This record gives sequence, C-alpha cells and structure tokens, in this order.
Amino acid sequence: MNYYDSFDWNTILNMNPPGKYDVKLYHKILCPEYPDFLDKYIQLPFLQRLKGIGLLCGTDWTKLYKNRFYYSRLDHSIGVALIIWNFTHNKAQTIAGLLHDVSTPVFSHVSDFRKGDALTQTATEAANEGLIQNNEDLKKLLEVDGLKISDVEDYHKYPVADNEIPCLSADRLEYMFPSGMALEGSWTLDEVQKVYADILVLKNEQNIEELGFNTVEIAELYCKKFCMTGHVLQLNENKLTLHLLGQIMNMAVELGVLKENDFMALSESEIIRKIENFIDKQIVAVPSVLYFARLYKTFRTMTRIIHCESELDKNEYFCVSLNVKQRYINPLVKTDSGIKRLNEVSSEIDNLLKDFLSFKDSLFGCVKLV
Repeated sequence: MNYYDSFDWNTILNMNPPGKYDVKLYHKILCPEYPDFLDKYIQLPFLQRLKGIGLLCGTDWTKLYKNRFYYSRLDHSIGVALIIWNFTHNKAQTIAGLLHDVSTPVFSHVSDFRKGDALTQTATEAANEGLIQNNEDLKKLLEVDGLKISDVEDYHKYPVADNEIPCLSADRLEYMFPSGMALEGSWTLDEVQKVYADILVLKNEQNIEELGFNTVEIAELYCKKFCMTGHVLQLNENKLTLHLLGQIMNMAVELGVLKENDFMALSESEIIRKIENFIDKQIVAVPSVLYFARLYKTFRTMTRIIHCESELDKNEYFCVSLNVKQRYINPLVKTDSGIKRLNEVSSEIDNLLKDFLSFKDSLFGCVKLV
C-alpha cells in the first residue's frame, strides 16, 4: 500500500487545527536583520502588481479549498529575497530572488495550465528577463547599488536562490512554508523557526552550494511536511481546480470579457469582478455564454469532486485527467560520515519519496456543473 493512499483531500485539509499566521513575523524568522536596501526595489510598480496575485494559484476563490490566509506573490518574492540575504549577504543574488516572479500573471500557475504546461509549470517565467531588462527605474536603482541588469536578470544562475528538484533552494524553501501553512495548516510559526534554524549552506555532489540541514531528524520533519503539501498539489482536486480556472480564463478571452494583457495588468479581484459583471448583465441565452457561466459558478461554489476511472458526461460534468509537476525534495544533510542526501541515511524518507513519486490518483477527477 502506498503511504499517501490514506491521505485524501478532506483528510489532509482537516487534520490540522486552525492556526494564527502573521506574514511579518514569518518574514522576520526568514531574516532577523532586514536588508533595508530592498525597500526601494519593492516599491517598483512591476513588483507592487504582485500584491494582487495569490501564491496559491486561484484557490483562494473556490470553496473546494479552506485556505487559512492570503499570501501574495509579492509576499513570496520578498520571502525568497530574505532567505537569500540571510544565507549569502549578497545584494545581486538577493535582488535577483526578489525579481524572479515579476512575469507572473493573475492566478499564478493557472497560466501554465491555460497553455498546456501542467507538467513543468514554467510558461509563466518566459517574460521575466525581458521585463527586468526593459525596466528603466530598476536600472537606476541598481546603479546606486553598483549593480547591472545582468547581475539580477536570471536568478537561476545562483544555486542558493534556485536549483532543480529534488534539491532545496530559497525559492522552493519559501513557497512551501506558506503553502503548507495556508493550504492544510501543517506549520506553526514555532515549527518554522525550529526548522529554519537548522538550515545551512552545504556543497552538493557537484561541489555546488545548496541549502541543506544540520541534523537528520529536522531534515526528516521538513521533508515529510514538504511532501504532504506536494501531495495536495498532485491530487485531482488541485489538478481540476487549476485546469478549470484556466479554461474559464481562456473562454473569457474568447468571449471578449478579458484581453490577454489583463492577466498582467489587473489583480485577481479585478478579473473576478469583470467576469461576474459580464455574467450578471447577460439577457440572451447564448449557449457559449451559458456554458461559461456554468463553469465559473461551478468553480466558485464546488465543495467536492468525484474520483473516477472514466470521463463522465461532458454536458453535466467538467472532468480532468492530467499529469502535473511533482513538488518534492530530497535535501542534503550533514552526518558523521559527511554530507549525504536524506534518503541515503533515512530509510523512512527513502520509502516516503518512492511512495510520493509512485502515487496515482484516479484517472479522472470530475465535478458536477451547476
């Protein structure tokens, strides 16, 4: 039996009690000595735009989820920068981390689902470098700090900032703390502080810097919680939600409700308001508009989905069958015999990761259209 078979949607979302979360306190944990030079960059309009975009990919707008608080892409970007500064005290790397999501559209990775990129979820990154390179206000700020656009345009070149799964980077470390806190309440701030205090910069198998852990026990705790949140993101509930919202956005463009540039210019609440105003004003029973309204109302009001092995009637159900990006880690950890991958020294984690990667949800996830 797969370990994750017993963790269905309702089990996960209800297994932790409600908690109190304060973004400022959380950020203070990530970097007790705040780098004041960040403030002028945070005020740039293309970063301020990220206030209106949620980290959790539109899931704040549906009753299927029980998100405990709102965490924006700007919050995430600041968090990544704070982690990088905490471990490197390098301005270029820190600013590159702050800027790494400036091309994120509304509803975040829903844009990847819109474009058929559920498996890698990198389509949203395509415009990032261009936005950075063409921002004249940013160039002026960088000059003051003795930096160039080339120093900050690509955070991928800084391994503490970003690396490939299953390694641990500032980006991956940051987004899974608030994701776990908001989605299923799997972290308290005290637990975050305890785990974060155990993290340090190590050298991996290629002698490249990578975030890792000082003790096996804490690395195991972090890995278990990380993978449980990753499991939420590979369940059919999450697949269906993001794909459904993506199809709603595509139809909104086709119907003239939205324009493509709205996804980079408007906030999520403004997009929602435009859709609802359009639906409310419809008088003529146009089939495409009626179907659009059904999809939207289903997204906003659904509280459960059906897990099944075959697609249900398309006239009455919205169904999805997708492979998606699996978000997990196998971090470095210090041991008496040197720096190892966690699965090399923990049979429990080795089995957990095998179960995570082999988990299969039902072939289809479907929801009854309202």
